[in-house]
Amino acid sequence: MKLNTKTRYGTRAMLELALKEEPGPLSAKEVAEGQDVSVKYLESLLAALRKAGLVRSIRGAGGGYVLARPPEEITVREIFEVFEGTQRFVPCTDDPDLCERSKICPTHEVWAEMFESCMDVLESWTVKDLAQRAREKRCSLSDMYHI
Repeated sequence: MKLNTKTRYGTRAMLELALKEEPGPLSAKEVAEGQDVSVKYLESLLAALRKAGLVRSIRGAGGGYVLARPPEEITVREIFEVFEGTQRFVPCTDDPDLCERSKICPTHEVWAEMFESCMDVLESWTVKDLAQRAREKRCSLSDMYHI
């Protein structure tokens, strides 16, 4: 399985919104700078996340983007599904009638189990978890002694 850049950068955009300390929106430019992503590309990702109901946009001076729900309520799986879709890795695991071998094929079980395991991992992580981990990593980096 290979994740596309939309999924990776979209997840990083959600993380950046969750990391904001004070209330209020972040501009697309601020999110892009915080995650080292091009503004133009990021704007298309934020539009998809807004359409999916994961972020809200606020217009006007001082406007930008905010999470649509608390970060502990948004799973990484939701973000994944915005950019990768909900289709399983192998079509016959979604619909066994697509393959005449599905009843006798042991690989069918492997692909189905692999998909479920991946979705369980994505479901177990929230945007809040990512933000907490990012803060921990930043803190541990600032505690390092450099010569």
